[in-house]
Amino acid sequence: MKQIIVLGGGYGGVLTAKKLAIRLKNERDVRITLIDRKPYHTLLTELHEVAAKRVDEDSIKVDLKKIFAGMKNVEVVLDEITEFDFPQRLLRSEARTYRYDYLVIGTGSKPAFFGTPGAEEHAFTLWSYEDAVLLRERFTEMFRRAVKERDPIARAEMLSFVVVGAGFTGVEMIGELAEHVEELCKAFYVDRADVQLHVVDMAPKILPILPDRLIQKAQRHLEKLGVNISTGLKITGVKPNAVCLGDKEIASRTVIWTAGVEGSELAGKADVAQQGRKRLLTNDKLQSVDRPEVYVVGDNIFYIPEGEKNPVPQMVENAEQAAPIIAHNIEADIRNRPKKPYKPSFHGTMVSIGSRYGVANVGVPGRMFQMTGFFAMFVKHFINLFYLFQVAGFNKCYSYLLHEIFHIEHRRSFLGGHFSKRSPNFWLVPLRVFVGVMWLIEGWEKLLKIIEDPNKIFLIPAPWTDGTSGASVAADGAGEAAAAVQALPVPGFIDSIVKGSMDMMFYTSDGGFTALASIFQTGMVLAELAFGLMLIVGLFTAPAAVATVAMGVMIWSSGMAAPEMLWYMFAGVALIGGSGSTFGLDYYAYPMLKKVWKRIPFIRRWYLYAD
Repeated sequence: MKQIIVLGGGYGGVLTAKKLAIRLKNERDVRITLIDRKPYHTLLTELHEVAAKRVDEDSIKVDLKKIFAGMKNVEVVLDEITEFDFPQRLLRSEARTYRYDYLVIGTGSKPAFFGTPGAEEHAFTLWSYEDAVLLRERFTEMFRRAVKERDPIARAEMLSFVVVGAGFTGVEMIGELAEHVEELCKAFYVDRADVQLHVVDMAPKILPILPDRLIQKAQRHLEKLGVNISTGLKITGVKPNAVCLGDKEIASRTVIWTAGVEGSELAGKADVAQQGRKRLLTNDKLQSVDRPEVYVVGDNIFYIPEGEKNPVPQMVENAEQAAPIIAHNIEADIRNRPKKPYKPSFHGTMVSIGSRYGVANVGVPGRMFQMTGFFAMFVKHFINLFYLFQVAGFNKCYSYLLHEIFHIEHRRSFLGGHFSKRSPNFWLVPLRVFVGVMWLIEGWEKLLKIIEDPNKIFLIPAPWTDGTSGASVAADGAGEAAAAVQALPVPGFIDSIVKGSMDMMFYTSDGGFTALASIFQTGMVLAELAFGLMLIVGLFTAPAAVATVAMGVMIWSSGMAAPEMLWYMFAGVALIGGSGSTFGLDYYAYPMLKKVWKRIPFIRRWYLYAD
């Protein structure tokens, strides 16, 4: 049995394990084990959203066992590795020893303090789920204490927040906090002018790897949010109530350190070649230069691609591109095939400054596009969805959209609050029942006509023998010529498509109707009865509402829809939102079906469910 161990459940580790599982799914003598000390994968790029209370804390976690549900060749183990034994190919924790044939190290990174006095002791960090939750509580606590504080100096310290580091993490954190502060000021009756927000960096400008045009736009937006920007200043220390910038201080009891990262402690202890800040030196196949059976992924990689001067950056896209190369090379080694070199091609960078504004420099090498505002935020969300689809398919993408757009509060979405207002479903109950009764009456009256004369076709226009549409009249919403009611107009191209379809399916050469016409008519009548009843009792209300809209569109496209069909269709659209969950059978049916649905192996394998 070949044992592959992926150490670390971060971006690189999760993607590598998934790619390996897919490539080696038919290899019965290969076992993949992912080891992490936490049971969940954390979306580190979204930590600022939790810290500033834009989204719920659960939105940035993905259960590791959910990620690998249905992948029988992957085992998730919760443990904390403390020691590498490379000569024996062993990993050790306090409780167990793990043997491997191939090892993928993806233990990530941690904040680097560069020996700054007091930074590690007094500054907050933003590098884990726990960090984000702690900061969220800290912001609220400072406001709660400040409103009771009589000493103006102490109060000012509590209402001052400083982010050290003006890279992506720092700018995203201060931008998000600037929006959150507006809500905290309202909640605690604090004047916004009393709150001071600072972002500081020793670099000469914020977001230094972006083009100057985007840097200027980002800076202007931060200033518009009330953020004080200080660059080109050396950070000489952090105190419990201040950050030291050369010979001056900024008073603050909440200093957030985002000034840089280094490899994890475990990676730093690995007895293999390292460069940079605890990064593991690899060859172009992403193997450790000392141990060919050891591969490195994500932030732990130190590799300078051919033609480049700097090592690959410590960002998510590096992990996303490295993972499939490592999976391919391990498979190639097992099957004695040639390996592939790592040739990354990065597609740019994006940074959000609050929930509604961002800047992005994206594209392909040699052709980059600069975006700001709505389009930059759209790209950021699209890239997040693309990653989440790889990790947990529909399930996590749906959850992401709920957190970021549909359940958002205080309009903190790049779409504002247009999609986030939720009304109680009980207001739709009368409409649901009324629409159901109307469809039921329609179907019942038509059913009586069918029983009276099964050969009479009244839901399909007579053949077009005079060159007209045959739709200038409509009766009781179904198209009989008994009542002279002008039908809703139909565009010519739709009319011609419908005519062609009906000629093939419903009309005989002698001007009569085919057997399919009778089947279609009976099916439509039964559908009206069934969907009417479903709406009345509130069972599968959303699908029933969609079906009624579809029936309305079919009747309209045939040229037989009376004007009243418009309200049938628009009322159906209004009911799609789930009105059956109030005083309806959906209240009982959906929870039971969700439990059954999630147990189906195929559904779990492809994440085709919502939590």
